[in-house]
Amino acid sequence: MRECFEVRDWDAAGRIGELEVPRAGVTVETPALLPVINPHVRTIEPSVLEAKFGAEILITNAYSLYGSDEHREDVLERGIHDLYDFSGAIMTDSGSFQLAEYGTIDVDTEEILQFQRDIGSDIGTPVDIPTPPDVPREQAEEELATTQERLELAETVDTGDMLVNGPIQGSTYPDLREAAADHADGTDLDVFPVGAVVPLLNNYRYADMIDLVAAAKRGLGEDAPVHLFGAGHPMMFALAVAMGCDLFDSAAYALYARDDRYLTVRGTEHLEDLDYFPCECPVCASTTPDELEAENARERERLLAEHNLHVTYGEMRRIKQAIRRGNLLELVETRARGHPTMLDGYRALVDHAAQLEETDPVSKDAFFYLSSESAARPEVLRHHQRLERLNAEGNVLLSEGDTNEAYDETWRVTPPFGPFPRDLSDVYPLNAEVPERLDVQAYEQAAEGVSRLVAANPDATFTLAYHDWPETALAAVPDEVSVYQLGVEDGDWD
Repeated sequence: MRECFEVRDWDAAGRIGELEVPRAGVTVETPALLPVINPHVRTIEPSVLEAKFGAEILITNAYSLYGSDEHREDVLERGIHDLYDFSGAIMTDSGSFQLAEYGTIDVDTEEILQFQRDIGSDIGTPVDIPTPPDVPREQAEEELATTQERLELAETVDTGDMLVNGPIQGSTYPDLREAAADHADGTDLDVFPVGAVVPLLNNYRYADMIDLVAAAKRGLGEDAPVHLFGAGHPMMFALAVAMGCDLFDSAAYALYARDDRYLTVRGTEHLEDLDYFPCECPVCASTTPDELEAENARERERLLAEHNLHVTYGEMRRIKQAIRRGNLLELVETRARGHPTMLDGYRALVDHAAQLEETDPVSKDAFFYLSSESAARPEVLRHHQRLERLNAEGNVLLSEGDTNEAYDETWRVTPPFGPFPRDLSDVYPLNAEVPERLDVQAYEQAAEGVSRLVAANPDATFTLAYHDWPETALAAVPDEVSVYQLGVEDGDWD
């Protein structure tokens, strides 16, 4: 395990962890939000972030300080913690954002890492190449090779006890992202940002984002803390955490406030469009949209930024509680219903069920079947895999109804899991809360479970007694299985 990061709780690929930041002398609990602090314009002071919101870590741009006539000498003399009046951990970026925006910067990896060390940064960043989405593969490969050279150079720089980021690039090519992550994981670097995803997030390409994070996670060890660079909207935090992201940096709280935009976990509202505040934070509880609009621009911006932070930190706490309770995927499901592209992201997430299953706990409080996507969750996949290890002997009834003494064994059948020994009825996840009106996918997955059990027990004979299964599910039941519809044909044992 990496000495700086330890996982305490899992749910799917989401985790609550502890990131030890030795230079700051603090341990940051993850998933964690890093508010972005602009060195030149501070909508909310870092000391307020710490005192009012409990911020344990923030991020700022070392390149802006490096090139600043106003701040460079001051931060070198005083140190960044004193300059910002912040006692938690401070991560610094290297100028890669400016490189992506303007095409060039006047500093290299060695210089900027030494500068970050000298100003007292706790987590520094080399100058990687943030390759945008959808570029030609040749460009993505060339720029990734440059980034990897710089990561190797970063290993040779004397950074003292400062942790160092190892950014993962590769544009929208999952195989390049996985290879980049594998390379970064083999270095001595400490934290692993998945870079250049902001254009995807700005265009609501959550499914593509999930696929790229999944690829990066396949290349990284479980002890690697993952930072989703530039992801700051609370509506997508649960989705990204469920895929294994640990750190998020948000400039949205301030940038949106500057444009009179109001964050919610379902999206973004314009202040002028609100008649009521749908929030219980101190800002919203003490004013109305009309009153806030009447404030002077600076005060309105500050109050909106505070609201945005309350919503953002509140969602992080909600996610942690969901991980602890084992219902993170139910929270993701709820958030996915807030926007069609979030639903695309959730569907992409469950496409990686086999990857999620590797770390998903085998026991939780409850499994709630909420939609067709629930049929593809890792718990269903795990049950199907375990069916291949279970023995069924003789003439076996698989029934949605009661037992029947005419058979040697009677197993229960419950969509979406399929068959299981009746003694396991109260065991997670087979004690699932399932609606009476199920979708087709639940029955089709139950049929897949029947197929797995039959294939694993070729010497047994099977009969399926079912209630109103759709034709597509019945068609997926192996031909050698006898089938009866309960309440209609012989064999109604309800």
